[in-house]
Amino acid sequence: MFRPFRKVLVANRGEIACRVLKTARAKGFSTVAVVSEVDVDARHATLADEVVVIGPAPVGQSYLDAKRIIDAAERTGADAIHPGYGFLSERAEFAEACVNAGLVFIGPAAASIRAMGDKSESKRRMIAAGVPCIPGYEGEDESDARLTQAANEVGYPIMVKASAGGGGRGIRLVNGPEDLAAAIVSARSEAKNAFGDDRLLLERAVVEPRHIEIQVFGDTHGNVVHLGERDCSVQRRHQKVVEEAPSPAVDPALRERMGSAAVQAARAIDYVGAGTVEFLLDQDGNFYFLEMNTRLQVEHPVTEIVTGLDLVALQFDVAAGRALPISQKDVKLQGHAIEVRLYAEDADRDFMPQTGKLGSWRPSDGVGVRTDHGLLAGATITQYYDSMIAKVISGGTDREEARRRLVRGLRETRALGVVTNKSFLMRILEDEEFKQGAATTGFIQRRFGEQTSATHPSPEVIGLAAILAVRTSRGEWQPSAWVNHPVRLECKGERLDLKVAKRGREWQVNSDSGSILITLDEPETGIATWSSNKVLKEAPFYIDQDGIWIDAGDEIWVFRDITYAPPETNSASSGGDLHAPMVGTVAAIHVKPGDRVVRGAVIMVIEAMKMEHSVLAKIDGVVRAISCSVGTQVSNKALLASIEPENDVI
Repeated sequence: MFRPFRKVLVANRGEIACRVLKTARAKGFSTVAVVSEVDVDARHATLADEVVVIGPAPVGQSYLDAKRIIDAAERTGADAIHPGYGFLSERAEFAEACVNAGLVFIGPAAASIRAMGDKSESKRRMIAAGVPCIPGYEGEDESDARLTQAANEVGYPIMVKASAGGGGRGIRLVNGPEDLAAAIVSARSEAKNAFGDDRLLLERAVVEPRHIEIQVFGDTHGNVVHLGERDCSVQRRHQKVVEEAPSPAVDPALRERMGSAAVQAARAIDYVGAGTVEFLLDQDGNFYFLEMNTRLQVEHPVTEIVTGLDLVALQFDVAAGRALPISQKDVKLQGHAIEVRLYAEDADRDFMPQTGKLGSWRPSDGVGVRTDHGLLAGATITQYYDSMIAKVISGGTDREEARRRLVRGLRETRALGVVTNKSFLMRILEDEEFKQGAATTGFIQRRFGEQTSATHPSPEVIGLAAILAVRTSRGEWQPSAWVNHPVRLECKGERLDLKVAKRGREWQVNSDSGSILITLDEPETGIATWSSNKVLKEAPFYIDQDGIWIDAGDEIWVFRDITYAPPETNSASSGGDLHAPMVGTVAAIHVKPGDRVVRGAVIMVIEAMKMEHSVLAKIDGVVRAISCSVGTQVSNKALLASIEPENDVI
């Protein structure tokens, strides 16, 4: 049945909303954006014809409030809603509410969403449909005793997973029975906070698998096709970091088998629209159903590049009742594409989410490089939403060309003012195992472990930072002769004592390790053009209250000018004071004043950007004070609790 619509409301934000709005406008639809109060000036708001403010920053009062979104559609006369991916895109109740309000929901039917939204139910459906599945337990009895019995029956290592989960949340790997009880408690807690549903299932862990997903598309005329696979094996904490199409591990015969299984899965639930069937591929070439995402995926651009299709445009056509314009024989994969997710996070601090003002932002516009983002220069990264700020995607005639283009694209991407994982992504792409196409889901931990970035800036970068510090704090500073001016910088916890002198355009920076001469041209806004050893170079930089940010190409360094800083106090030398590792909300407190704790004990849990982070005791001792309560929003480095060292307690 043909269901025409003319005005589309995009029920999402950031790069997701920008991506959908781009195609909606290209197809001639009028568009409506919804924004929370902190997103009023966001980029996606500038791309729509109309904008509706739907509530405060917390997602539960804005982007996850179905009633407010449907009300926005009715107020603006929108007759269709595209949910994007994430937020309400996989909420069956939202799809039903849209239909009941007379709106076209640009996505699958509520029954299909419901069938695959519960991992236990979806696995039962797939087993019945003959789709290969991992041995496990998905029964209704989820008591600790039954889960323990089932784990012993399935065998270790085993995965404890949230039934309503997604995005890597509510998942724990358990290597032996001694760790099961703690994993069940932790997974239930995270699942309850993330999804409002603490039900669990168990699956035998597949060791060092590939994570392969198949893009499927169905229409209301009974047609279902697959558009090849994506390899999403490079992950950390079960969240994807790098995706590519096609997979280096999949040959045409395996692609046909996996594609057929994915189509079979989609047909089993009468699927309409864009969806992704995810599999684990073991080292023997066996594949097992993992889950089905009943929406468009974050990584869909790599499929678009190798197929030449606009998947969002196909979503619009299918939602309007049109038949798919392609059959399976028409699907041809050409070339290779790779995508990386640029996050506001500190890879050196266990990938801790970061917040703050992204004062300098310029996406790459090189040949073969595409950046999907929702940013404007000066945008503030807040605690309320996911920490992914952009996707950088490359395409090439083969995998190596796509890889080289992506390295160059990341190098050209300017993102300063907030710590990001840009340098870490470049290290992944340059790693020999990745170059060979051999990465599995254990790749990041195996190849990087705790070492995610270079440990020391080069003398040239230190010298440039010292010069910028002098220019910033002391103006042009034009002495008539060489004068050694003391400068003290701090970088990654290391103190750097330097002396800087200037004559004309030439600067001399002296340190204990030697002397370096730098010729610095008048810096344009955000770009320092300089030469050292007669080699001309450029380095983007940004200066704010946090310090001097220098993008050295493969690494970003942040220097603090502490030349005139007062001496640091030693009040917290005992390690007893616990401070917030990021901006976030206190989700749980596990102790009270007077409790004795040991080093490593979980004192409280901070929730930010959809993730939970445990704050651990640094010493043995007694809790002296708790400076917050559950639900408190805390700033970065805010005092949370104080612990009196054991030997100080009388």
